[in-house]
Amino acid sequence: MLSQKTRYTIRALQHLADTYGDGPVRLDAIADAQNIPRKFLTVILSEMAREGIVVSQRGREGGYELGLAPVDIRYGDIIRLTRGSLALVPCASRNAHETCANCLPEVECRLRALMLQLRDETAAMLDRITLADPIALEPPHEEAEAA
Repeated sequence: MLSQKTRYTIRALQHLADTYGDGPVRLDAIADAQNIPRKFLTVILSEMAREGIVVSQRGREGGYELGLAPVDIRYGDIIRLTRGSLALVPCASRNAHETCANCLPEVECRLRALMLQLRDETAAMLDRITLADPIALEPPHEEAEAA
């Protein structure tokens, strides 16, 4: 599952993508619209600024805006920046590989082979979709079951 930090980061960046080109957005406006705690949002946006994804401007007319066009920010990159890997198990990570404790040798592990395939398919999909791409909303879980 995605961490809360990753989910907050994605929602904050989606908000900034929605307002791209309109100038800086105040932290309070993002926090209120996206239901993100202000202190947590400050940390997230500071980290994204260090990566060049977000630009901050101080002062009365200040706030945050994307440092790159939404079309240049892929969901896969956001998740890698906040989570470190797209893999569900450490032995399937391409960038942060670790041998699993209490497991079979990697050459014999079919679970690892499956997780590598899943990781590659997930990465391909997340690297195709950018903040500029429309994402259709889905009905809440309860409504989906009743249909």
